Amino acid sequence: MKQDASRNAAYTVDCEDYVHVVEFNPFENGDSGNLIAYGGNNYVVIGTCTFQEEEADVEGIQYKTLRTFHHGVRVDGIAWSPETRLDSLPPVIKFCTSAADMKIRLFTSDLQDKNEYKVLEGHTDFINGLVFDPKEGQEIASVSDDHTCRIWNLEGVQTAHFVLHSPGMSVCWHPEETFKLMVAEKNGTIRFYDLLAQQAILSLESEQVPLMSAHWCLKNTFKVGAVAGNDWLIWDITRSSYPQNKRPVHMDRACLFRWSTISENLFATTGYPGKMASQFQIHHLGHPQGPIYQQKKRPGAMAHTCNPNSLGGRREWIT
Repeated sequence: MKQDASRNAAYTVDCEDYVHVVEFNPFENGDSGNLIAYGGNNYVVIGTCTFQEEEADVEGIQYKTLRTFHHGVRVDGIAWSPETRLDSLPPVIKFCTSAADMKIRLFTSDLQDKNEYKVLEGHTDFINGLVFDPKEGQEIASVSDDHTCRIWNLEGVQTAHFVLHSPGMSVCWHPEETFKLMVAEKNGTIRFYDLLAQQAILSLESEQVPLMSAHWCLKNTFKVGAVAGNDWLIWDITRSSYPQNKRPVHMDRACLFRWSTISENLFATTGYPGKMASQFQIHHLGHPQGPIYQQKKRPGAMAHTCNPNSLGGRREWIT
């Protein structure tokens, strides 16, 4: 892929206010894989994206807003539930958000008369990551600057609580390892927890800080990736607790790391939002010379997400 920092977006959705976070639904339940959510200062919008490869009469990308949810406070994070389905009667939309008031909100809607939300309280500082149990969707895991990882049921009751040694930055629940949870801390440590024994069973070390984001590879459960300082780092947990590969990636600190779901060699990183040097880059482990795609972000472009079918599938990475 030829690098082209001036490449324009294939499709643009006009928003009334700032967009702080964007997430595609990672679960392919019926036609629910086309769902996208984005959050701003006091709202969450749920929509669908249909791509030309899916529908012959669609030219490029077709976007449709399904519903806007009032949120009342800035949205910092969004996680989709595997219970979400558009092909059921009535449809089920379920997702949760983290917010600037340090609370989690669980939304459930049938896109008609039922529009409910529940508030989950317990964190005492900003929430940096949250994720649903990928099999049943009956629990939510979250990590925070308050040095904790917490697991909640859908009634808002905490079912587990892990004390961390520094702010929790990322939390991952792998669909093939549902009794394990990966938690990445700002101090450069990544731990795997056994949820049955409720104790740590494995740790990885980045040897550099701050670790800002980590992700568990969906195509290879032995691979973990992260960004720390200005570098991306890759671990093979069967070989060592220290990274086997790393490379400088962003001049003014790296911010986000996400694996592709179609290849264990493809991943994306972003630079720190709001900086002039902020970039979105796609990397391939078979291309040691550098990123295979990069795009500079304008100052203030805060929302980044990696589409779950990116590169080699029907969609592209979304920023």
